Amino acid sequence: MSIQSRRERERAAREKLIVTAARELAESEGWDAVTTRRLAAEIEYSQPVLYSHFKGKDAIMAAVAVEGCAELAAELRAARTAATGPSRALAGVAAAYAEFAERRPALYDVMFTRAVDLPFATPEAPAALKEAFGELREAVRPFAGDDDLESLTETFWSAVHGLLTLMRDGRLRREHHDLRLAILLRRFAA
Repeated sequence: MSIQSRRERERAAREKLIVTAARELAESEGWDAVTTRRLAAEIEYSQPVLYSHFKGKDAIMAAVAVEGCAELAAELRAARTAATGPSRALAGVAAAYAEFAERRPALYDVMFTRAVDLPFATPEAPAALKEAFGELREAVRPFAGDDDLESLTETFWSAVHGLLTLMRDGRLRREHHDLRLAILLRRFAA
C-alpha cells in the first residue's frame, strides 16, 4: 500500500465524516445550524481542513444532496422491483418517495427544496440524481402512451413532491395524505 493511496483513503474518510456530520446536524437542528465553524468543531478538524475538501456550506449541502439521491434511488428501485404489475409499481414508488421525505426531512429539503449548486435535468447531473429520476421514470413508463416520457415523469414527480411539501408545511391536511396520493395514482394511471 502506497502513501498516496493511504492519503486518498484518509481524504475520502474525512469527506464522508463532514457529510455525515452535516446531515446529522441538519436533521437535529435544521440547515441554518450547519456552518463550517460548527462542522469543524463537530468533526474535530480545523476550518481550513474542511475548506480543503469543500468550498463552503453550499458545496457540503450539494454533497449531502447527491448522497441522499443515491439513497432515494435505492429505495425507489426496491419498491418498484418488488411490485407485481405497473400500477402497484407506481404506487410503491410514490409511497417509498413519500416515506423517504417524511423519514428524512432535512435530507429531503436539501435534495429538493433548498437552493444547491447541482445541475438537475442536464447531462452534467451527477449519476445519483439521474438514478433517482430514472427510478421514477421506470415506474411511469408503462403509463406514458403517446406522452413524452421525460415530461410525464417530471409531472408525476412534481405532483408527488407538491403534495408532500404542501402537507409538510401545514397547507394540506396530513390525515388526508393517503387519500390524495390514491387519487393522484388513480388519475395518473387511468
